[in-house]
Amino acid sequence: MTLFRQINSLLFGLFLLVMISLVYFQFTQTRDFMRQQMQSDLNNTMTSLGLMLQPHIETGDMVSAETLINVIFEGGFYRKVTLKWLADGKQQTWENPVVIEGVPQWLINLQVFGVQKKESVITSGWMQLATLEVEAHPALGYQQLWRIMNDTIMILSLLFIISIFMLRFRLNRILKPLHDIALQAKQLGQRNFGEDIALPQTTELKDVVTAINSMSGQLKQVFLTLDQQVTTLKEDKLIDQVSQLPNRQYLSAQINNWLNEPGFGGLILAKFDWLEDIHSKYGYQGRDQIIKVLSERMMAELPDIAEGVIARIANTEFAFLLTKAEHHQIERYLQTLIRIINQEISKAGCNANTRFALGVSQRIDNMQPSDLLSQSDNALQQALKEGKVSHWIDAQQPQKYSREQWRTKLESAINNNQFMFQWQSVSDMHSEEVIQRELYCRLSIDDKIVSAAEFMPFIELLSLGAQLDRCLLETIEQQKIMAQTKQPVAINLTHDSLQDPEFAQWLTQFLQQSKHTDQMLFEMPESALISAFEQCKQLTEIIRLAGAKVGVDQCGRQMGSLDYLQKLQPHYIKLDQSFAFYEKLNQGNEMCRALINVANGLNIDVIITGIENKEQLQQFTSMRANGYQGYISAPEDISQ
Repeated sequence: MTLFRQINSLLFGLFLLVMISLVYFQFTQTRDFMRQQMQSDLNNTMTSLGLMLQPHIETGDMVSAETLINVIFEGGFYRKVTLKWLADGKQQTWENPVVIEGVPQWLINLQVFGVQKKESVITSGWMQLATLEVEAHPALGYQQLWRIMNDTIMILSLLFIISIFMLRFRLNRILKPLHDIALQAKQLGQRNFGEDIALPQTTELKDVVTAINSMSGQLKQVFLTLDQQVTTLKEDKLIDQVSQLPNRQYLSAQINNWLNEPGFGGLILAKFDWLEDIHSKYGYQGRDQIIKVLSERMMAELPDIAEGVIARIANTEFAFLLTKAEHHQIERYLQTLIRIINQEISKAGCNANTRFALGVSQRIDNMQPSDLLSQSDNALQQALKEGKVSHWIDAQQPQKYSREQWRTKLESAINNNQFMFQWQSVSDMHSEEVIQRELYCRLSIDDKIVSAAEFMPFIELLSLGAQLDRCLLETIEQQKIMAQTKQPVAINLTHDSLQDPEFAQWLTQFLQQSKHTDQMLFEMPESALISAFEQCKQLTEIIRLAGAKVGVDQCGRQMGSLDYLQKLQPHYIKLDQSFAFYEKLNQGNEMCRALINVANGLNIDVIITGIENKEQLQQFTSMRANGYQGYISAPEDISQ
């Protein structure tokens, strides 16, 4: 029971006790007063009636005596009058029935007034003439008692109700800080650090609020410190200090991730020998200033053309990894890059289109990082050899289908639910027990099995992600995939779904009808959270309300802050595969540990991905991760 209800119940009980006491005292006082009143009236009546009857009884005038008694009796104030003549023993009785109107029977049954009667002897001198006995009628007493008690109860009840409402209103105002404290404590338990609570006027509560605000501020500072530690480590190990661009190590990890996932695009390697000329003329400070300006311009203009990574990999060498770009987009990107370089060369007082070269290569199927780097480097060397600004090794493989053919075949396969599923186990870091499974899908196109690595680039290119996710979830439900395992199943959502309001509405209805929401884990890529956080947060609330859980995939891949974890509060995160790549180089231990500390501080489970073998897994066992996933446990087909 809440404190408000306890205090309210206590005061309610006290008020009720006071009211009952007042009613009881009023009842007893009214009853005693009416008894005295009835007794007094009875005495007066006996005295006056005896005096009036004496002369008539002395003369034996029975008619006159009866007339006097009838006059008094017919007033209804007396229940019974008995007159007994002592001379001859004759007795006459007048009696009224006990009928009390307007009074409940239970009150009458209490016999509050009992029987009140008075007896006297009528005398003449020393001679006794008759005896007179009068019994009071209780009707008037009961009626007066009931009326007074009824009025009393109504007035007290009205005052009681008004007092209760005033009490509740006042208690709400007094205890509002306690409600705010409870809410703040609950938010702190969820690692959600809100605004400080306003200080109340009550001295005792003011101290409590001050303590809660202090604790909230300290916990928030702890999280910010951990977040800053991750950011600092990334900047120290993965950022070039002059250009503020990612370095070779970060680029290598991103190329490795990109080629391990579905995608399309290319790599441009650049060599800027004109920077050496700047260094010769103006020293390293002048060169570094030119590099900063050039880097800022490239970061400001190039990402609008195609998504990717711009890195400085050596003194005069840069790399441009385009992770989502078709052939024509790479061409436009290259032209814009050349324009930026020439403008900066001219500003530095050098000749345009000289002393720099660009080598371009495009991703093809089953390409390894070394193949991509080697191909781009060959293109760069060819450009330098021929004295050209750029050289493009056109290694485009023949496409199975045109873009429109891909659209037709993908839409047909998706709408007809031509899915084939696999899942990969995620194991506990210490017990190796399976804690969840991640679902992968393939499509049957032209009677051939097409992997996600082949069709997902075209899903993104043609904006079919939301349509794919809808049909995939419906197929999972129809084929009862969830019933084939006791563990939760992770389902990756595409960027299109996360940013589509219609998909959010559809998912709400789907989850309401599903019988397996408690087994569903929906994963969102970190890049989507950074680029469209509000849409992702709304979808997260929908998923949580339905009883499913939310995870973040590729966590730590981006260079930005991790404050989205505190705002979103996912149930778990999957560290980006780049951390396993850094670990191979013995350079990722600190960053991985710091990121795990951030997650643990927010009560978020951590799963390490990209684990290839037992030896690599051993490197992560000392960290406080919850689980691991990778090629160490190959995907398994799901029977349909």
